[in-house]
Amino acid sequence: MSVSWVTREFVRGGVVLSLRDWGGDGPGVLLLHGLAGHCGEWDGLARRLGGDGYRVLALDQRGHGASERAPEDVSRAAHVDDVLGVVEEYASSEDRLEPSARSFVLVGQSYGGLAALLAAARRHPLVAGAVLVEAGPEKSSPEDVDGVVGWLRGWPVPFGGREEAVAYFGGGALGEGWAAGLEERDGGWWPRFDASVLAASLAENATRAWWEEWDGIDVPLLSVLGQHGIIGAEQWDGMARRQPGLRGVCLPGAGHDVHLERPEEVYGAVSAFLREVTGGPGGPSRTPAA
Repeated sequence: MSVSWVTREFVRGGVVLSLRDWGGDGPGVLLLHGLAGHCGEWDGLARRLGGDGYRVLALDQRGHGASERAPEDVSRAAHVDDVLGVVEEYASSEDRLEPSARSFVLVGQSYGGLAALLAAARRHPLVAGAVLVEAGPEKSSPEDVDGVVGWLRGWPVPFGGREEAVAYFGGGALGEGWAAGLEERDGGWWPRFDASVLAASLAENATRAWWEEWDGIDVPLLSVLGQHGIIGAEQWDGMARRQPGLRGVCLPGAGHDVHLERPEEVYGAVSAFLREVTGGPGGPSRTPAA
């Protein structure tokens, strides 16, 4: 079965957000990219899940991609409100189904994983579960935040061509994934974000942790990690201790962008979790309303 997407716009609080709607009428899945990323990072996973029959959406988060580049509010709360706003909007379009059948599982990587975590902590009735890919509740150090911002500002833009960008980002699937987020204009290839906006959006991460929110989550959780990613043993141990039902998958040899490096294994972990949480497309949780 051929699965394709259409671009849709969603406006919340005056901020225009862009998303890819992969269609489907099964259980809902909302995909959230990482910092400086774009919804297209999830195309492979979205196509597979859509082919399985899930209702798949992938959001360009505020400040990224085709969404508004310079929103005034880049707080964690604003990102969470965006996520829940999309869930509410698209769940309401499934009014032929029982309320419990219109819920979404959130899947987010890194920056998007934190948005998924905090959205799940709101205990919204339309959030059925969350998959955190290389994300957790511990705060970032100021040095780590400065390092990320410095890296973003250090990109040698504009890139002269797509191949140059792929090589700069490490080549292979990883380089292709990052280069796919660029846009061609003014004789070169440019990022679809403002580094100053992303710096402001990261600032909150260095001021506090989110363990209280983690403790309050009451839906199923899956953590997908790369062996060489950013979630260390101490943070993982705390996550598992405070959420005893947490499922975990660690992929040997993979790094922080495990969804780009190991897409087949990430698909396997996510699809197994979705079947467990939702019953899968056509399962009992998706019975149409009478």
